[in-house]
Amino acid sequence: MGLGNPAVPAAGTVLCALDDLADPGSRGFHWRVGEFLFAAFVVRRGSQAFGYVDRCPHAGLPLAIVEHRYLTRDGRAILCQAHAALFDPSTGGCLGGPAGTRALTAWAVAVGADGLVRAA
Repeated sequence: MGLGNPAVPAAGTVLCALDDLADPGSRGFHWRVGEFLFAAFVVRRGSQAFGYVDRCPHAGLPLAIVEHRYLTRDGRAILCQAHAALFDPSTGGCLGGPAGTRALTAWAVAVGADGLVRAA
């Protein structure tokens, strides 16, 4: 289950093909189980994918106001569109803004030899 939420997809759940994401690029995902909702996103950097829970550590809001748009225009950072906090796409660490030293919550994903991104 992971992350203490029954709506978190099981390990091995296919999310998308890595090639379906721009490089750099991002995509959001949502799952619901009963009254539980899990919102997360994946960021592509080259041949790697990084997953995070879609929740700003500063205010608890979703990061993207525009669907699937989690990155700055230049693709160098994850942007909280509500408060302009910036996060490192590879680590989730805060680079600046009101989140201070708080990082994004990692969500384990992996790119398989078949090029598919899966929940890990």
